Amino acid sequence: MIVVATFENHLFVELVISALREKGVPPHHLFAVPLDGRPEPPQLLDTIHRADGLSFLDLAAIFGTCFMLLGSIYGYVLTWGPIIWGVIGAVVGISLGLLLKWGLNRNTARRQTNRRAEIVLLIRCDETQWPMIERLLWNHHALGLAGIDDEKRTRQ
Repeated sequence: MIVVATFENHLFVELVISALREKGVPPHHLFAVPLDGRPEPPQLLDTIHRADGLSFLDLAAIFGTCFMLLGSIYGYVLTWGPIIWGVIGAVVGISLGLLLKWGLNRNTARRQTNRRAEIVLLIRCDETQWPMIERLLWNHHALGLAGIDDEKRTRQ
């Protein structure tokens, strides 16, 4: 059986490797792989050839349209008229949409950088060792854990 676990780049990886070696897992059955971080921040504006659904302008367009419509409607009863209030509503809506999207992207990026899987730990073990290894990995703050049955993989 092969066990795959992800960890943050932290002291817990060293501790779990030491604990596994103490429990009888040989060192040549342990393999830790550090992951490289993303070299550049994600692109915020979609191009015509690459649209990944993470647009920075979608909320601004929605808010701009809604506020422009409200400004045009209520502009008939206000002093400056519907055109001026429509333009004011569009500017306010676009600004509000951009600020909200920027704030949401900033908070999401901050959450993602706080909790990243930086080390993948691969462990070859017997089926009988699986409960003990699973308990050790969870106790040492693994972010994720998966077990792959080695015999089924080699038969296919």
